[in-house]
Amino acid sequence: MKKSTSYFFVGLTLFAGLCFSCSDNKKGKDGRTDTYSSGAISFVSDESFSPIIEEERTVFQFDYPQAKVTPVYTNESDAINRLLDGKAWLAFAARDFKASELQNLQARNFRPVSIKVAYDALAFIVNKASSDTIISVQDIRNVMSGKATKWSDISNGASSGTITVVFDNAKSSTVHFVEDSILGGKPITNPNVAAVNKTAEVIKYVEENPGAIGVIGNNWLNDKHDSTNLTFNKNIRVMRVSKVHPATPASSRLPYQYYIYNGEYPLVRTIYALLNDPRRGLPWGFAHFIEGPKGQRIVMKAGLLPVLGQINVRDVNVSQ
Repeated sequence: MKKSTSYFFVGLTLFAGLCFSCSDNKKGKDGRTDTYSSGAISFVSDESFSPIIEEERTVFQFDYPQAKVTPVYTNESDAINRLLDGKAWLAFAARDFKASELQNLQARNFRPVSIKVAYDALAFIVNKASSDTIISVQDIRNVMSGKATKWSDISNGASSGTITVVFDNAKSSTVHFVEDSILGGKPITNPNVAAVNKTAEVIKYVEENPGAIGVIGNNWLNDKHDSTNLTFNKNIRVMRVSKVHPATPASSRLPYQYYIYNGEYPLVRTIYALLNDPRRGLPWGFAHFIEGPKGQRIVMKAGLLPVLGQINVRDVNVSQ
């Protein structure tokens, strides 16, 4: 017998179009010749955002064939430091400029600007054979602080053995989010926490280790063939996260767009384009493209939540 399940997806009514204006192609004192929509530049980004950034730059360069934007994927700390040191003009991170960073740049006669480009969620993933698929924010706090080191220590822990937590990088935006937003500014002290080098390595580790929890951005999860963004990577399981403790199936939510939109999924972060480009050339053009109508549609299709535009929510009935 077929069972009808109600799902949600986010529709987007986009605002008026963004017009690209081209500055002249004269070489500046810094040797640059790029304009708002032409030339060649590199930019830096936290590696956890690489799936959405790759989709954005592919379409941007197709629409503007005279433009080439080359990413340097690193961790959040190094990306922002490169921007502050004048080694990059554009960085993508999960935080805004700090007041001290703005003061430093402004004292050097720069005019830094931050642009919100998307909202994504921090996802907790486990091995597909794991029977533990719900967790509360308090459980996460206990695990990260070392109060809970075994599966039996968390509220719904059905598995046995030690919990191993894996991050993409020790200085990544995911680590910073956990320390700042979950632990209240305190460091992660669980001895069973490790960091690899890239998000793909986190996913692979979880696929191969039944006792592991991986912490990644949800733009790594979605099945690109699923237009509703309701299908996650089939090689792992995504944990439902609950604001209340202990977690129950009824109180727990997956990092779907709808639950990011209505605030029911508790681990949501903002992706920023941080600009320090006095020329206002191609770095500005690429950042504003992502903020614009086509860029925001790409954000929506990738399973993240667009920042701009009127959001419409509709029910979708799926037969199973």
